[in-house]
Amino acid sequence: MRIRGIIIWLLFTFSLSAQQQSVRTRELEKQRKTLLAEIESTNQLMSENKRSISNILHNLDLVMQQIAARKKLITVLEKEIRVLNEEIQFKEFQIRRMNKDLQQKKEKYAISLQKMYAQKNNQEQLFFIFSADNLAQSFRRMLYLKEYAGWRKQQAHEIFANQQKVAVEKKALLANKRAKEELANVKKTEENRLLIEENTKKTEVAGLQKNATKLQAEMDKKKKQAATLDREIARIIAEDVAKAKKAAKAEPKTERKAETEGGYAMTKEERALSSDFAGNKGKLPFPLKGNYKIISRFGQQQYSDLKNTRYNSNGIEIKTTPGTHAKAVFDGVVTRVFIVPGFQNSIIIRHGNYLTLYSCIEQALVKQGDKVKTGQDIGKIYTDSEENNKTVLHFELWKEETKLNPEPWLNR
Repeated sequence: MRIRGIIIWLLFTFSLSAQQQSVRTRELEKQRKTLLAEIESTNQLMSENKRSISNILHNLDLVMQQIAARKKLITVLEKEIRVLNEEIQFKEFQIRRMNKDLQQKKEKYAISLQKMYAQKNNQEQLFFIFSADNLAQSFRRMLYLKEYAGWRKQQAHEIFANQQKVAVEKKALLANKRAKEELANVKKTEENRLLIEENTKKTEVAGLQKNATKLQAEMDKKKKQAATLDREIARIIAEDVAKAKKAAKAEPKTERKAETEGGYAMTKEERALSSDFAGNKGKLPFPLKGNYKIISRFGQQQYSDLKNTRYNSNGIEIKTTPGTHAKAVFDGVVTRVFIVPGFQNSIIIRHGNYLTLYSCIEQALVKQGDKVKTGQDIGKIYTDSEENNKTVLHFELWKEETKLNPEPWLNR
């Protein structure tokens, strides 16, 4: 009984483990599909002809992201293969156990058949019943023979059912082994692609290192343009703060109040809008629709294996396809539409004391003072025909005079 209890416990444990593995398998499969979609998206955005330093840098960003995604994909595939190995081991254990139980049932059934044939005919069963010492014992013997016949019939059913179960488990085991083989082939393919991408990265870096002077000039140009944009935004914010302060004094009924000392004095409606904006952190829609890739992130950036390429980014740069439009991430009011060299048209939308900036706009579809809604088209993103139709949106998020990382606010 003790051994039987241990076996039942083991079967329960393995069954629970199998259910958990099934959940893990679905989760890993979902991760694999997401990573494959991300890699495919990056493939579509990568330029074939890389002529300028600027374009090479953008494509180097994409290659590096592609390598990172490919490594994650290989890790997920390795985990999927490990889970399948565990499932295969569990299935093999189940089949061995079921075969053992089946063999025991067959042996018991064979013994019962031998006894049945040894009795030869119904007369011997009648003799067994009527040779009892009393009527009660005869009745018990009759019940025994009836139960024994029912037991034999039940054993035959159980043997057939167990044979069916074994066949199903063997089929599932074979499917798992095939799935494992397919995943192993996919993993090998991805490893080969990763090797190609690593070599591409080395080639890109070597080419940039040979053009160190041009690279440095490009980085200096980029920093100068970013500084000009930064100063213009700061000037606009200061101008808005001064206007709001003046309006607060001129129109006390508007109940304008600043959240911080020296900050933008908001009306009651603007305070509600600001609160709504803050409450939607992580839920804001992306500032464009369609195929895209973030090629530059917020904060200090450094191109791998390249010296003197460190720069500070006040926002994110999103590479997309020609013809794509920028979209407002939340309700607000257009506070400025202006031009800065290197960033084409820029649009600032105020959401209370939060501001969103959309730069590299070829054609603005809104003007200063316009009220916009979440998801509204605000302008066509600039496509540079001299840079292989490179289409990049520069997006920033500010609160008062503080620059914020936009990514945690967006729902991707």
